[in-house]
Amino acid sequence: MLNKITQIFKIKELRNKIFFILALLVVFRLAANVPIPGVDQERLRMFFENNQLFGLLNLFSGRGLSSISLVMLGVGPYITSSIIMQLLTMIVPKLEKIYKEEGEAGRQKFNQWTRWATVPLAAMQTFGMIALFRSQGIIATNNAMGMISMVIIATAGTIFLMWLGELITEKGVGNGVSLIIFAGIVSGIPSALAGMAATADSSQIFTYLILGAILIAAISAVVFMTEGQRNMPVSYAKRIKGNKMYGGTSTHLPLRINQAGVIPIIFALSIMLFPGMIAGFLVKSSNSVIAGIATGASALFSPSSWFYWFFYFILVVAFTYFYTAVVFDPHKISESLQKQGGYILGIRPGKNTAEYLYRIMNRITLSGAVFLGLIAILPFFVQSFTNIGSISIGGTGLLIVVSVVIETIKQIQGQLAMRDYESF
Repeated sequence: MLNKITQIFKIKELRNKIFFILALLVVFRLAANVPIPGVDQERLRMFFENNQLFGLLNLFSGRGLSSISLVMLGVGPYITSSIIMQLLTMIVPKLEKIYKEEGEAGRQKFNQWTRWATVPLAAMQTFGMIALFRSQGIIATNNAMGMISMVIIATAGTIFLMWLGELITEKGVGNGVSLIIFAGIVSGIPSALAGMAATADSSQIFTYLILGAILIAAISAVVFMTEGQRNMPVSYAKRIKGNKMYGGTSTHLPLRINQAGVIPIIFALSIMLFPGMIAGFLVKSSNSVIAGIATGASALFSPSSWFYWFFYFILVVAFTYFYTAVVFDPHKISESLQKQGGYILGIRPGKNTAEYLYRIMNRITLSGAVFLGLIAILPFFVQSFTNIGSISIGGTGLLIVVSVVIETIKQIQGQLAMRDYESF
């Protein structure tokens, strides 16, 4: 590891890339700490302390939401736009053709549409958040111009972060959007640790040791499941053209355990957000029946209830299967193998191969879906059994951090290997 770090800083080009990326992340953190005027910081702090669901939303925004900063939504709208566009490619054949068959020009056009779709999404999400904060007395702005200016500022902040993310990606070391989310998550660790140290009780030393053991086990599990895959053996038939023979080789088709990544958790979070939010608005209704139903729904969908976390777990598992079915098409893989003269040993090409891949992928996805569900509800169990209320990252944040670190390390190792080949 020390040798790799030394190699990185010896190569001028790679060293400059890393310093450039660190400088952009510093700019992001500065913007995330500049609050929009007219915010009651004390009420805002109490709101996030009493609402774990918005704490998770704050995690995806790069911790800009907890201070209602210039970049309060982070890259959330851009991620939402990317997911929507990706789903549309599975539904709209013309869009899929542009993305897959027009090469680099088609991908650039697709990316440009994703950027344009980010603007209205950011504006709508900003308007909804500001309206919610106004109803809680956190934002004092009542006039239309103040509301419009806040929406414009926050939307511009999202576009600015989207631009920073693309600059980081262009440098070729990691994914820019992922690194921005990573920086936001990691930035909260020092303050969380300081808070735990300030309230630490020497009689709970055994509890802290258990918490450390859980953290190490969770990191190991995330690394194992993120890197885990089943290699499906594939052989290619021999073909003779003229005096040359092609094919006859054996390779493998990698089937990842966690095809969906963190997307199912985002989907489930979006669904879980609405019942509690709507119930919160209707609790103060003048109609006693509506107020009673809203009170019951609010208690049911409270992050302190078992039902909330059980339903959250079920949604994550269901969305993992759904998103895997969207991104993994066994029929297209089977057709591609058949066209290239490839086949899975012991399985007939065509329909039989597609059915076999579908059956194997369903079995693999089960373990990946259950793992994602357990990661999503990890904070609830940790807080229940250790009675420690301040968990700095949580399961979802841990999954993002470990995944981003693994991907960035792989890209850096790839660049080091490329330079080793050049010197050889």
